[in-house]
Amino acid sequence: MRHMSTAAKMNPLEEKVHGDIEEMRSAGTYKTERVIVSPQRAQIEVNNRSDPVLNMCANNYLGLSSHPDLIQAAKDAMDTHGLGLSSVRFICGTQDIHCELEEAISKFHQKEATILYPSCFDANAGFFEAFLTKEDAIISDSLNHASIIDGVRLCKAQRHRFDHMDMRSLEEKLIAAKDARIKMIATDGVFSMDGDIAPLAEICDLAEEHGAYVFVDECHATGFLGKTGRGTPEYCGVEDRVLVINSTLGKALGGATGGYTTGPKELIDLLRNKARPYLFSNTLAPSVVGASLKVFEMISNDTSLRDKLEENTTFFREELSQYGFEIAGDKACPIVPVMLGDARLAAEFADEMLERGVYVIGFSFPVVPKGKARIRTQISAAHSREQLQFAVNAFVEVGKEKGVIS
Repeated sequence: MRHMSTAAKMNPLEEKVHGDIEEMRSAGTYKTERVIVSPQRAQIEVNNRSDPVLNMCANNYLGLSSHPDLIQAAKDAMDTHGLGLSSVRFICGTQDIHCELEEAISKFHQKEATILYPSCFDANAGFFEAFLTKEDAIISDSLNHASIIDGVRLCKAQRHRFDHMDMRSLEEKLIAAKDARIKMIATDGVFSMDGDIAPLAEICDLAEEHGAYVFVDECHATGFLGKTGRGTPEYCGVEDRVLVINSTLGKALGGATGGYTTGPKELIDLLRNKARPYLFSNTLAPSVVGASLKVFEMISNDTSLRDKLEENTTFFREELSQYGFEIAGDKACPIVPVMLGDARLAAEFADEMLERGVYVIGFSFPVVPKGKARIRTQISAAHSREQLQFAVNAFVEVGKEKGVIS
């Protein structure tokens, strides 16, 4: 796009883009990116700041993003399997380690088979369109992640949206879709902006009553939710009642990139042949595969990191709540949204927190609904108790200055 000048007369494209940006600036929803100049960890270094800051907004739930064992595993995989494959999987892009990782994921989730994607966004984009048609129906939670929404839009199935985690609304939509050949309930396991945990037991009950299947996006649950970190199905006791799990390697499981679908073997075979993001995207890089194999080895045999995360989550939620902050989400969830309401307040609050050495981000429309702006904090097993108390103190100080708490 040519340089846009506001002084000269703008063409229609320039006028539209400039107007959209100015509207966001005026509403306080325009987003800028802070630049990190260190590895991802509990304390990070930010461009143009001399002192490190405490990171309270990464998806680094288990603190593995810069773990030395994973870095070494990634280096080892590059030495043995190269930098990349320069190919999609079905041409010449499948190595032995890709098959090993898919087997490890299947074993972890206790499913028959797994297919890898460059991201879970791709997994969600490829899933529904591959086999659901106008004869079928998708019943989707109203607050599902954008990638699920986009995946649903790509297929021709009937679309029904039920109110967020409202089982009466879900049942009404299931009844409305009663004549569909296949009825697929789609939900996040953990809702990333709200810290809510889907009531999977109740969802599975309704699915079985109405002849439907359950699909769960586990990006913000895999590795740490449930007693052994196997996610929302384990947490809710429905591991054998969920048909398909989509999740990511890019959050708790090392924080690099990559996603997957795990479920029945024949369905996975169909996805290998029809899912467009799989068929037309490069293979996951060997370094990511090698590190991910190490992650699943670690979390399959040891729950100490998810146990530490659970302790940290309880402490942080209780501390903020006692000072009068409005905290959203489930008490077991390490996503801890501090509700502020106003978009500009959220942005200014985040800036003040950074000045006090705590890195957080204000979220506002269109990422969250209008009037529901917030600071979304995310707890990590890498955080020490002292670091969490430091963050609480900063929240209290800024909260009082801004009149959020008294």
